[in-house]
Amino acid sequence: MAKQVKLAAARRTAIGRSAVRKLKGQGLVPAIIYGGKDKAEPLQVTKRDVTAMLSHASGENILVELEVDGGGGNKVNRLALLQEVQHSPVGDDVLHVDFHAVTMDEMIEADVPLEPIGTAEGVKTFGGLLEQNLRSLAIECLPRDLPDLVTVEISHLNIGDAIHVREIQLPPGVTTKVPPDLTVFSVLAPTVEEEPVAVAEVPTAPEVITEKKEEPGAPPVAKEKETKK
Repeated sequence: MAKQVKLAAARRTAIGRSAVRKLKGQGLVPAIIYGGKDKAEPLQVTKRDVTAMLSHASGENILVELEVDGGGGNKVNRLALLQEVQHSPVGDDVLHVDFHAVTMDEMIEADVPLEPIGTAEGVKTFGGLLEQNLRSLAIECLPRDLPDLVTVEISHLNIGDAIHVREIQLPPGVTTKVPPDLTVFSVLAPTVEEEPVAVAEVPTAPEVITEKKEEPGAPPVAKEKETKK
């Protein structure tokens, strides 16, 4: 199951590029939480805490218990799913974090990675090729049942065998609306390269120039007189 982590946050009042630059100089990252019954609320979190949270995450889906400081000693705990993290193209710094508010009794939707387990028999013994058509699976569950990933045993697959969505064993409390007949894994026969066939060269006979025959009825061709010296 996805690990639930705690993260300190504070309400953010200043917005705009200059405010974001100022936050960056203070080691803070702008964030926002939306969804649920409450309206979207701008937040700020420390870069150190966000980086530590991401480095210890075992999957893409992270349940976060946000402890939001509203000022004046007032703190509110809000449960959220880490929705998106924007990184800088240079240095991979965290630029912005999106949280989606959830409740423990509310069904949530998420995409979880699909991970093959083992080596397919058709690959190991016969040199086949494993093809993975789905890298992630759209699921629905309660927050407490959210998995980090879904593993699929593929060791029994031989050449021509396949695993479909309906054959994936999902964790308890987890369902998917992906079409059940969709192929997830398959083992293809190895590709055999055909050797080029050598084409024998046919020797070309030398061209023979023959004297042109006169056609019947044609006037005789006058022969050139030899010039005597």
